[in-house]
Amino acid sequence: MTFKEPKSEKHYYSIGEVAVKFGLAPSTLRFWEKEFETIKPFKNKKGDRFYTVEDINHLALINHLVKERGMTLKGAKAKIKENKSETENTFEIVQKLQQIKNFLLEIKETL
Repeated sequence: MTFKEPKSEKHYYSIGEVAVKFGLAPSTLRFWEKEFETIKPFKNKKGDRFYTVEDINHLALINHLVKERGMTLKGAKAKIKENKSETENTFEIVQKLQQIKNFLLEIKETL
């Protein structure tokens, strides 16, 4: 039996890493932090922001609503406030369908 080392997942991600992940400017993330109370990055003594996985998940939801669905920030806030669990479930379904689509496109390219 072989020992498999567990994947080491970082606990905190810098604002630069998160900005690249979403294709956004760091200033956009700082602005969204002020607009949405669910985003609370850790700040060190220097003031550098570090995001947790939970923060990144909240940002992904906001990014989906604003960038992909075309909602305004005000509309995204209202949607999240109105029915957060349904909005999150819908977002998870969209993500899974996107993964399936990408997988099928990879298969198509190999054929």
